[in-house]
Amino acid sequence: MVTLVTGASGFVGSLLVPRLLDAGHSVRTFGRDPRRVRESLAPYVDLDAGDVELARGDALMGEGLDRALAGVDVAYYLIHSMESPPAASVPFSERDRVAAENFAAAAARAGIARIVYLGGLMPPAPAARAGNGPRPSRHLASRAEVERILLDAVADSVALRASIVIGARSRSFRLLVRLVERMPVLTLPAWRGYRTRPIDQRDVIAMLLSAANAPVGGHTLDIGGPQILTYGEMLTRIADLLLIRRPAIGLGVTMTPVAGRIAAAIAGEDPALVLPLMEGLAGDLLPADDSAAELLGVHLHSFDSAVERAFAEWEEHEPLAAR
Repeated sequence: MVTLVTGASGFVGSLLVPRLLDAGHSVRTFGRDPRRVRESLAPYVDLDAGDVELARGDALMGEGLDRALAGVDVAYYLIHSMESPPAASVPFSERDRVAAENFAAAAARAGIARIVYLGGLMPPAPAARAGNGPRPSRHLASRAEVERILLDAVADSVALRASIVIGARSRSFRLLVRLVERMPVLTLPAWRGYRTRPIDQRDVIAMLLSAANAPVGGHTLDIGGPQILTYGEMLTRIADLLLIRRPAIGLGVTMTPVAGRIAAAIAGEDPALVLPLMEGLAGDLLPADDSAAELLGVHLHSFDSAVERAFAEWEEHEPLAAR
């Protein structure tokens, strides 16, 4: 099976490529900067062996897509423009939409069998909301729009929706760890009580791998770990696993514009990434059901196991300041 991986220089894409190779796929990557893709894959793949083809192109500009998709059976769409430098003053949601439309049109022209997309868990549908419950944030609404564009273009495509992914290179997980490390007292806005189901990076990669040929075409699958946790509980568990004590003070308000900028400054992150993520903390983000793991044949790791594995990988490259 010939498989294209976009976003191969990112956290998920760089972990997926070696798993695809191990499963016997012929892998081609697609990105604006093949050198960056090569650097990201180097710890996991022997690129000198010639097992991975590096294709240059730009989905936002529509460049190189037809060439990259030629002869491809399955394409993984792992492009999220919040992770890229802003293009002039164009909002990230507009960049996401244009890139997805360009990719979808090229995939349809190429006649590929399936697109696999990793998006984000959504709040309950309007009919299921209590009163005026939370609506999708700009970030999540953009993910849903990209999902619709891709699934409409290739009928047998699959979308996986996840909340926070636990891994050493996951930007959202690293944000939580940095807050625990650098705040002597955890001052937590109202979102601390919202619930989600964090998922181990190993389980996400296993599900993406299985989604290439599992009989789930034309479906959107919500994926999550085995435990429901509040964000406050996640921070407490991270502190416990770091073997540090962090007293917490709960606030009765969310204050996302202010809290997001403060969190970004504490964690050393880009506010352009943190603010849209925190806008999504307006209510519970839970899978609609538990079918995905069974359908995709994946055994789920616990939250503590996921965090311990992420810490071990983290410390292979840099020390954890709290340890």
